[in-house]
Amino acid sequence: MSFEEAEIIRRRAHAFLRNAEHLIEVGDYDIAAFSLEQYCQLILKYKLLIKKGTYPRTHSLRRLIRELSTYNKDVLRLLDDVRNLHYIARLEEAYISSRYLPIIYEESEVRDLLRFVKEVFRPLIEGV
Repeated sequence: MSFEEAEIIRRRAHAFLRNAEHLIEVGDYDIAAFSLEQYCQLILKYKLLIKKGTYPRTHSLRRLIRELSTYNKDVLRLLDDVRNLHYIARLEEAYISSRYLPIIYEESEVRDLLRFVKEVFRPLIEGV
């Protein structure tokens, strides 16, 4: 994949994060949770694309994190720390539940997911 294609993935990832923030403000919490998961998935794929030239065709944040950990072991804190793992699991659930299941997300839980993504997930991934 070319650098330009990788940049498209990076831009889309950041657009999903901005979209999540906007959706939280307008009260659309289900799609905000989905957008947070999409940000995480795409930014992980972007990093893998830059580092190894490809990424696995998966929606699993855990698998993508493990793949990226071959380049920086610090990202394993997202899986090894049970508190972080709970957030990663919630984000993975958001991919399915916000699209297919009649689950309603509460404002407080989506704001907490956003805090995790911005304060924990993003700094670790940006360090790769």
